[in-house]
Amino acid sequence: MFTGLIEEVGVLRGVSTGGEVMVLKIAASVIMDDLKIGDSVSVNGVCLTATTLGDHFFTVDVMPQTYRNSNLKELRAGSKMNLERAMASGGRFGGHIVQGHVDGIGTIKSVKRDQNAVVFEVSPDVKSMFKYIIPQGSITIDGISLTVVNTTSSSFSVSIIPHTLGETVLAFKRAGDSVNIECDVLGKYVDHLLHYGSAAQNEEDKPSGISRDFLAANGFV
Repeated sequence: MFTGLIEEVGVLRGVSTGGEVMVLKIAASVIMDDLKIGDSVSVNGVCLTATTLGDHFFTVDVMPQTYRNSNLKELRAGSKMNLERAMASGGRFGGHIVQGHVDGIGTIKSVKRDQNAVVFEVSPDVKSMFKYIIPQGSITIDGISLTVVNTTSSSFSVSIIPHTLGETVLAFKRAGDSVNIECDVLGKYVDHLLHYGSAAQNEEDKPSGISRDFLAANGFV
């Protein structure tokens, strides 16, 4: 589990590909302090596993599922990426619950300055994500824990403070670039519980659990 607070911006030193499989060699310094083989690392918001360690670098494998559903396939040698180690037990929880399980890719529609902040408008490629994207709710963009400012029928906006902009890859992003999006996991669990079993053909197939009728009957909705 991660918090969405980026520890450093790493640089891709090398990439090997074979079909929809990738091996990334990532240069880093801060996170190398206690990184071990087998540890989880968030790379642009994608939870990956460190497979080898070297002098100020580590490698990770990217499997087909991750390749298809994230923007990692767009990386080239020299690309910068957000890095965060898994949350340590007893550490400060400064962002929100981030799993590193990307829901899809979004395209930056515009980048506009608003006094000391910069507002990014993003259009998700997977429209079903909108049910989890709510104003003032949490969202993860390329691994960064952010707050949704507002939404439209086709996009949402986040406002970035100077510190976050300067310490993440968002400083290099422009309109037309892609970003990885992970919606708040709490909303996804609630949605799953509310709809689980709703398509069952008969009562025998239908599992017991939370439903809208159950919530209404017990005064929750």
